[in-house]
Amino acid sequence: MKENFVRRAGRPRPVAVSPPRPAPPEPAALAAKVRTMTPSMTRSMQRVAETVASDPAGCAALTVTGLAERTGTSEATVVRTARMLGYPGYRDLRLALAGLAAQQASGAAPAVTADISVDDPLSEVVAKLTQDERQTLTDTAGALDLAQLEATVSALATARRVDVYGIGASSLVAQDLAQKLLRIGLVAHAHADPHLAVTGAVQLRAGDVAVAITHSGRTVDVIEPLQAAFDHGATTVAITGRPDGEVTQYADHVLTTSTARESELRPAAMSSRTSQLLVIDCLFIGVAQRTYETAAPALHASYEALAHRHSPRDR
Repeated sequence: MKENFVRRAGRPRPVAVSPPRPAPPEPAALAAKVRTMTPSMTRSMQRVAETVASDPAGCAALTVTGLAERTGTSEATVVRTARMLGYPGYRDLRLALAGLAAQQASGAAPAVTADISVDDPLSEVVAKLTQDERQTLTDTAGALDLAQLEATVSALATARRVDVYGIGASSLVAQDLAQKLLRIGLVAHAHADPHLAVTGAVQLRAGDVAVAITHSGRTVDVIEPLQAAFDHGATTVAITGRPDGEVTQYADHVLTTSTARESELRPAAMSSRTSQLLVIDCLFIGVAQRTYETAAPALHASYEALAHRHSPRDR
């Protein structure tokens, strides 16, 4: 979430207040953080991040100068990489690397599978996809900001209306969130048409919530309605795999997702859906808990209304 973005018009961004520094990621979350943040890094920072993720034990033994020499970068680049990964400094990153190395030595860390090849037997495809999906869920859970999640749940639970935006594969996730909220009695709409999304967004006001789902963080057809909703006073949420993406400039709350490694047969749109659906389920359960007295009867009523469609009617 970017608090220092200069707005041209409309609702001003809140004044930046220095929040308490979040705790550094746990050692087990380091690999997930690298996968999430690497696409947003410079090439020199990517070399540092990829090196520490591939050889935590070896890098944990290196000084900042040693790691800079190994990666062909500078000490400043190493420190910037550590901070971008969520660590106050290189010393904290070294401690995390040592912890991750110990976990790997004990067998606690799962092995990384190879990419799916065009000639892999189906049994191997199943095994690799299973491992990748499991890793994606673990990475997403480890990187999820619980304070942001809690704030989003609170906003949704009291919302007058919820609009959800998604394009392509993300539109399926948007529809899933909207229909889940509808079943527990909330007014929710999923918009895959960008024109309808903007048309609806300009009708939102304080007390409404707009949710944008975009893995890349730069999908124009999702950013535009979120910006319109933000300008009109709605609480805005971005669910994205790029926490520094443009979409976060218009988001009050940012929920970061992770993905499995992208390959020719497994594009980002495919792997991102798994992590997005986990976030959606967390939001739904959180809202259902907060609104249980009204959610439970609404869920029961929707079940009863559709029950006859799932079983033959009595003749």
